[in-house]
Amino acid sequence: MIPLQIVILESLGISEEAFNELTAPLKERGHEIVYYQDVVDVEEQKERVKDADILVIANMPLGADVINAAEDLKFIAVAFTGYDHVDLDACKKRGIKVSNAGGYSTHSVAELTFGLIIGLLRNVVPLEKVVRQGGTKDGYSQNDLYGKILGVIGTGAIGGKVCELGLAFGCDVVAYSRTEKDDLKAKGVKYLSLEDLLAESDIVTIHTPLTDQTKHLIGQKELEMMKDSALIINTGNGPIIDNDALAKALKDSVIAGAGLDRVDMEPPIPADYPLLDAPNTFIVPHIGFATDEALERRAEITFDNIEKWEDGAQENIVL
Repeated sequence: MIPLQIVILESLGISEEAFNELTAPLKERGHEIVYYQDVVDVEEQKERVKDADILVIANMPLGADVINAAEDLKFIAVAFTGYDHVDLDACKKRGIKVSNAGGYSTHSVAELTFGLIIGLLRNVVPLEKVVRQGGTKDGYSQNDLYGKILGVIGTGAIGGKVCELGLAFGCDVVAYSRTEKDDLKAKGVKYLSLEDLLAESDIVTIHTPLTDQTKHLIGQKELEMMKDSALIINTGNGPIIDNDALAKALKDSVIAGAGLDRVDMEPPIPADYPLLDAPNTFIVPHIGFATDEALERRAEITFDNIEKWEDGAQENIVL
Protein backbone atom coordinates (compact mmCIF):
# COMPACT_ATOMS: atom_id res chain seq x y z
CA MET A 1 0.00 0.00 0.00
CA ILE A 2 1.09 3.56 -0.66
CA PRO A 3 1.92 5.39 2.59
CA LEU A 4 -0.55 8.21 3.25
CA GLN A 5 -0.52 11.15 5.62
CA ILE A 6 -3.56 11.19 7.89
CA VAL A 7 -4.07 14.53 9.61
CA ILE A 8 -6.43 14.68 12.57
CA LEU A 9 -7.34 18.35 13.00
CA GLU A 10 -8.96 18.25 16.43
CA SER A 11 -9.12 16.22 19.61
CA LEU A 12 -11.23 13.09 19.43
CA GLY A 13 -11.72 13.11 23.21
CA ILE A 14 -10.33 9.64 23.84
CA SER A 15 -7.45 8.39 25.97
CA GLU A 16 -3.95 8.02 24.58
CA GLU A 17 -4.21 4.28 25.14
CA ALA A 18 -7.43 4.03 23.13
CA PHE A 19 -6.02 6.27 20.40
CA ASN A 20 -2.90 4.13 20.02
CA GLU A 21 -4.94 0.93 19.95
CA LEU A 22 -7.41 2.20 17.36
CA THR A 23 -4.77 3.70 15.05
CA ALA A 24 -2.42 0.70 15.21
CA PRO A 25 -3.89 -0.97 12.07
CA LEU A 26 -3.35 2.23 10.06
CA LYS A 27 0.23 2.54 11.26
CA GLU A 28 0.80 -1.09 10.33
CA ARG A 29 -0.20 -0.15 6.78
CA GLY A 30 2.67 2.33 6.78
CA HIS A 31 0.60 5.49 7.14
CA GLU A 32 1.77 8.61 8.98
CA ILE A 33 -0.68 9.94 11.55
CA VAL A 34 -0.45 13.57 12.62
CA TYR A 35 -2.71 14.38 15.57
CA TYR A 36 -3.51 17.98 16.54
CA GLN A 37 -5.54 18.58 19.69
CA ASP A 38 -5.37 22.36 20.02
CA VAL A 39 -7.66 24.94 18.41
CA VAL A 40 -6.02 27.22 15.84
CA ASP A 41 -7.16 29.74 13.25
CA VAL A 42 -7.87 28.95 9.61
CA GLU A 43 -4.44 30.04 8.38
CA GLU A 44 -2.75 27.60 10.74
CA GLN A 45 -5.21 24.88 9.74
CA LYS A 46 -4.24 25.41 6.10
CA GLU A 47 -0.60 24.95 7.02
CA ARG A 48 -1.37 21.78 8.94
CA VAL A 49 -3.29 20.12 6.10
CA LYS A 50 -1.02 21.02 3.18
CA ASP A 51 0.49 17.53 2.88
CA ALA A 52 -2.57 15.55 3.97
CA ASP A 53 -4.01 12.70 1.94
CA ILE A 54 -6.75 12.11 4.52
CA LEU A 55 -8.34 14.52 7.00
CA VAL A 56 -10.14 13.62 10.20
CA ILE A 57 -12.37 16.13 11.98
CA ALA A 58 -15.21 15.93 14.48
CA ASN A 59 -17.53 18.94 14.62
CA MET A 60 -15.15 21.79 13.80
CA PRO A 61 -16.09 23.77 10.66
CA LEU A 62 -14.14 22.68 7.60
CA GLY A 63 -14.43 25.25 4.84
CA ALA A 64 -13.33 25.29 1.21
CA ASP A 65 -10.21 27.32 1.97
CA VAL A 66 -8.83 24.63 4.28
CA ILE A 67 -9.96 21.77 2.02
CA ASN A 68 -8.33 23.38 -1.03
CA ALA A 69 -5.09 23.98 0.87
CA ALA A 70 -4.69 20.19 0.98
CA GLU A 71 -3.71 19.61 -2.64
CA ASP A 72 -3.35 15.83 -2.22
CA LEU A 73 -6.55 15.38 -0.21
CA LYS A 74 -8.54 12.30 -1.20
CA PHE A 75 -10.77 11.43 1.77
CA ILE A 76 -12.35 13.15 4.78
CA ALA A 77 -13.41 11.05 7.75
CA VAL A 78 -15.92 12.99 9.83
CA ALA A 79 -15.97 11.74 13.41
CA PHE A 80 -19.53 12.95 13.86
CA THR A 81 -23.03 12.06 12.72
CA GLY A 82 -23.82 15.43 11.14
CA TYR A 83 -21.71 16.83 8.32
CA ASP A 84 -23.29 20.20 7.56
CA HIS A 85 -20.10 21.83 8.93
CA VAL A 86 -18.09 20.45 5.99
CA ASP A 87 -18.07 22.30 2.64
CA LEU A 88 -19.36 19.41 0.54
CA ASP A 89 -19.46 21.51 -2.63
CA ALA A 90 -15.69 21.95 -2.41
CA CYS A 91 -15.34 18.21 -1.92
CA LYS A 92 -17.56 17.44 -4.92
CA LYS A 93 -15.56 19.73 -7.18
CA ARG A 94 -12.37 17.85 -6.39
CA GLY A 95 -13.79 14.36 -6.12
CA ILE A 96 -12.92 14.07 -2.44
CA LYS A 97 -14.78 11.25 -0.73
CA VAL A 98 -16.43 11.82 2.67
CA SER A 99 -17.72 9.40 5.32
CA ASN A 100 -19.31 10.11 8.68
CA ALA A 101 -19.56 8.21 11.94
CA GLY A 102 -23.31 7.75 12.02
CA GLY A 103 -24.65 5.64 14.86
CA TYR A 104 -21.91 6.16 17.41
CA SER A 105 -24.06 8.32 19.72
CA THR A 106 -27.52 6.87 19.14
CA HIS A 107 -27.96 5.63 22.71
CA SER A 108 -26.13 8.60 24.23
CA VAL A 109 -28.32 11.26 22.60
CA ALA A 110 -31.52 9.30 23.26
CA GLU A 111 -30.60 8.98 26.93
CA LEU A 112 -29.91 12.71 27.24
CA THR A 113 -33.26 13.43 25.60
CA PHE A 114 -35.03 11.72 28.48
CA GLY A 115 -32.72 13.33 31.01
CA LEU A 116 -33.90 16.73 29.77
CA ILE A 117 -37.54 15.64 29.70
CA ILE A 118 -37.50 14.25 33.24
CA GLY A 119 -35.47 17.23 34.44
CA LEU A 120 -38.23 19.54 33.23
CA LEU A 121 -41.14 17.41 34.42
CA ARG A 122 -39.65 17.09 37.92
CA ASN A 123 -38.05 20.56 38.15
CA VAL A 124 -34.72 18.93 38.97
CA VAL A 125 -32.44 21.89 38.26
CA PRO A 126 -34.27 24.62 40.20
CA LEU A 127 -35.06 22.27 43.11
CA GLU A 128 -31.42 21.23 43.45
CA LYS A 129 -30.63 24.89 44.10
CA VAL A 130 -33.63 25.27 46.43
CA VAL A 131 -32.59 22.39 48.67
CA ARG A 132 -29.08 23.84 49.05
CA GLN A 133 -30.73 27.07 50.22
CA GLY A 134 -32.78 25.26 52.86
CA GLY A 135 -36.02 25.20 50.87
CA THR A 136 -38.58 22.56 49.96
CA LYS A 137 -40.53 21.44 46.89
CA ASP A 138 -43.38 23.82 47.73
CA GLY A 139 -44.35 25.90 44.73
CA TYR A 140 -42.77 23.56 42.17
CA SER A 141 -44.81 21.13 40.09
CA GLN A 142 -43.99 17.43 39.78
CA ASN A 143 -45.29 15.51 36.75
CA ASP A 144 -45.07 11.95 35.46
CA LEU A 145 -43.65 11.04 32.08
CA TYR A 146 -45.86 7.93 32.14
CA GLY A 147 -49.03 8.48 30.13
CA LYS A 148 -47.80 11.56 28.29
CA ILE A 149 -48.10 11.93 24.53
CA LEU A 150 -44.54 12.04 23.20
CA GLY A 151 -44.15 13.55 19.73
CA VAL A 152 -40.94 12.58 17.94
CA ILE A 153 -39.88 14.62 14.90
CA GLY A 154 -37.54 12.48 12.80
CA THR A 155 -37.40 8.71 13.24
CA GLY A 156 -33.92 7.86 12.04
CA ALA A 157 -31.60 5.91 14.33
CA ILE A 158 -31.77 8.35 17.26
CA GLY A 159 -35.42 9.29 16.83
CA GLY A 160 -36.32 5.62 16.53
CA LYS A 161 -34.49 4.85 19.78
CA VAL A 162 -36.32 7.74 21.46
CA CYS A 163 -39.62 6.25 20.27
CA GLU A 164 -38.70 2.89 21.79
CA LEU A 165 -37.65 4.43 25.10
CA GLY A 166 -40.81 6.52 25.16
CA LEU A 167 -42.90 3.39 24.80
CA ALA A 168 -40.90 1.75 27.59
CA PHE A 169 -41.69 4.71 29.85
CA GLY A 170 -45.40 4.23 29.14
CA CYS A 171 -45.87 7.15 26.76
CA ASP A 172 -48.23 7.26 23.83
CA VAL A 173 -45.71 7.88 21.04
CA VAL A 174 -46.57 9.77 17.86
CA ALA A 175 -44.09 10.69 15.15
CA TYR A 176 -43.52 12.82 12.09
CA SER A 177 -40.83 11.82 9.60
CA ARG A 178 -40.08 11.88 5.91
CA THR A 179 -39.88 8.08 6.00
CA GLU A 180 -42.23 6.02 8.16
CA LYS A 181 -40.75 2.93 9.81
CA ASP A 182 -42.86 -0.21 9.78
CA ASP A 183 -41.00 -1.68 12.76
CA LEU A 184 -41.88 1.37 14.88
CA LYS A 185 -45.51 1.20 13.77
CA ALA A 186 -45.59 -2.45 14.81
CA LYS A 187 -44.40 -1.42 18.27
CA GLY A 188 -47.17 1.13 18.64
CA VAL A 189 -45.80 4.36 17.18
CA LYS A 190 -48.43 6.36 15.30
CA TYR A 191 -47.30 8.63 12.45
CA LEU A 192 -49.06 12.00 12.10
CA SER A 193 -48.72 15.18 10.11
CA LEU A 194 -46.44 17.76 11.71
CA GLU A 195 -49.42 19.95 12.53
CA ASP A 196 -51.31 17.15 14.26
CA LEU A 197 -48.23 16.04 16.17
CA LEU A 198 -47.64 19.55 17.49
CA ALA A 199 -51.28 19.95 18.50
CA GLU A 200 -51.56 16.59 20.28
CA SER A 201 -48.18 16.17 22.00
CA ASP A 202 -47.37 16.92 25.62
CA ILE A 203 -43.68 16.73 24.75
CA VAL A 204 -42.14 17.39 21.33
CA THR A 205 -38.59 16.17 20.73
CA ILE A 206 -36.51 16.88 17.62
CA HIS A 207 -34.24 14.35 15.92
CA THR A 208 -34.22 15.32 12.25
CA PRO A 209 -31.08 16.35 10.32
CA LEU A 210 -30.49 20.00 9.48
CA THR A 211 -31.18 20.68 5.80
CA ASP A 212 -32.49 23.60 3.80
CA GLN A 213 -35.94 22.08 4.26
CA THR A 214 -35.70 21.58 8.03
CA LYS A 215 -34.04 24.85 9.04
CA HIS A 216 -36.59 26.70 11.22
CA LEU A 217 -39.01 23.81 10.78
CA ILE A 218 -40.32 24.90 14.17
CA GLY A 219 -41.04 28.64 14.16
CA GLN A 220 -43.59 30.97 15.68
CA LYS A 221 -46.52 29.43 13.79
CA GLU A 222 -45.59 25.89 14.80
CA LEU A 223 -44.98 26.84 18.45
CA GLU A 224 -48.43 28.42 18.58
CA MET A 225 -49.91 25.09 17.45
CA MET A 226 -48.58 23.40 20.61
CA LYS A 227 -50.41 23.05 23.93
CA ASP A 228 -49.58 25.78 26.41
CA SER A 229 -48.58 22.99 28.82
CA ALA A 230 -46.23 21.35 26.30
CA LEU A 231 -42.45 20.98 26.46
CA ILE A 232 -40.05 21.05 23.54
CA ILE A 233 -36.73 19.20 23.50
CA ASN A 234 -33.90 19.64 21.00
CA THR A 235 -30.97 17.26 21.03
CA GLY A 236 -30.94 17.30 17.23
CA ASN A 237 -29.63 20.42 15.53
CA GLY A 238 -30.11 23.93 16.89
CA PRO A 239 -31.38 25.84 13.82
CA ILE A 240 -34.22 23.38 13.25
CA ILE A 241 -35.96 25.61 15.79
CA ASP A 242 -36.20 29.36 15.25
CA ASN A 243 -34.62 30.03 18.64
CA ASP A 244 -35.64 33.69 18.77
CA ALA A 245 -39.25 32.60 18.26
CA LEU A 246 -38.77 29.92 20.92
CA ALA A 247 -37.47 32.43 23.45
CA LYS A 248 -40.48 34.64 22.83
CA ALA A 249 -42.89 31.70 23.05
CA LEU A 250 -41.43 30.69 26.41
CA LYS A 251 -41.54 34.23 27.78
CA ASP A 252 -45.14 34.66 26.57
CA SER A 253 -46.21 31.27 28.05
CA VAL A 254 -47.15 29.95 24.59
CA ILE A 255 -45.49 26.70 25.70
CA ALA A 256 -44.39 25.58 29.16
CA GLY A 257 -40.72 24.75 28.86
CA ALA A 258 -37.72 23.69 26.78
CA GLY A 259 -34.74 21.37 27.18
CA LEU A 260 -31.97 22.14 24.73
CA ASP A 261 -28.66 20.52 23.94
CA ARG A 262 -28.38 22.57 20.75
CA VAL A 263 -29.05 26.20 19.88
CA ASP A 264 -27.92 28.35 16.95
CA MET A 265 -24.23 28.08 17.80
CA GLU A 266 -21.69 25.95 19.56
CA PRO A 267 -20.86 27.07 23.12
CA PRO A 268 -19.78 29.39 24.60
CA ILE A 269 -23.10 31.23 24.20
CA PRO A 270 -23.04 35.04 24.55
CA ALA A 271 -24.57 36.44 27.73
CA ASP A 272 -27.29 38.31 25.81
CA TYR A 273 -28.56 35.23 23.95
CA PRO A 274 -32.40 35.41 24.22
CA LEU A 275 -32.93 31.84 25.46
CA LEU A 276 -30.66 32.28 28.47
CA ASP A 277 -33.30 34.23 30.37
CA ALA A 278 -36.31 32.28 29.08
CA PRO A 279 -38.36 30.68 31.89
CA ASN A 280 -38.34 26.93 32.58
CA THR A 281 -35.54 26.37 30.07
CA PHE A 282 -32.60 24.03 30.50
CA ILE A 283 -29.64 24.50 28.15
CA VAL A 284 -26.64 22.19 28.20
CA PRO A 285 -23.48 22.74 26.10
CA HIS A 286 -23.92 20.16 23.32
CA ILE A 287 -23.17 17.08 25.41
CA GLY A 288 -25.52 14.56 23.82
CA PHE A 289 -22.80 12.84 21.81
CA ALA A 290 -20.02 13.23 24.35
CA THR A 291 -20.11 10.24 26.68
CA ASP A 292 -16.80 8.43 27.13
CA GLU A 293 -18.28 5.32 25.55
CA ALA A 294 -19.66 7.19 22.54
CA LEU A 295 -16.38 8.99 21.85
CA GLU A 296 -14.55 5.67 21.70
CA ARG A 297 -17.23 4.27 19.40
CA ARG A 298 -16.95 7.23 17.02
CA ALA A 299 -13.15 6.97 16.89
CA GLU A 300 -13.43 3.25 16.12
CA ILE A 301 -15.95 3.93 13.33
CA THR A 302 -13.84 6.79 11.97
CA PHE A 303 -10.60 4.87 11.68
CA ASP A 304 -12.47 1.86 10.30
CA ASN A 305 -13.97 4.20 7.66
CA ILE A 306 -10.45 5.09 6.56
CA GLU A 307 -9.47 1.43 6.18
CA LYS A 308 -12.66 0.60 4.29
CA TRP A 309 -12.20 3.57 1.92
CA GLU A 310 -8.59 2.57 1.26
CA ASP A 311 -9.72 -0.98 0.50
CA GLY A 312 -12.25 0.30 -2.04
CA ALA A 313 -15.26 -0.52 0.13
CA GLN A 314 -16.25 2.89 1.51
CA GLU A 315 -18.87 2.79 4.25
CA ASN A 316 -21.01 5.46 5.97
CA ILE A 317 -20.92 7.35 2.69
CA VAL A 318 -21.65 11.08 2.58
CA LEU A 319 -19.93 11.62 -0.79
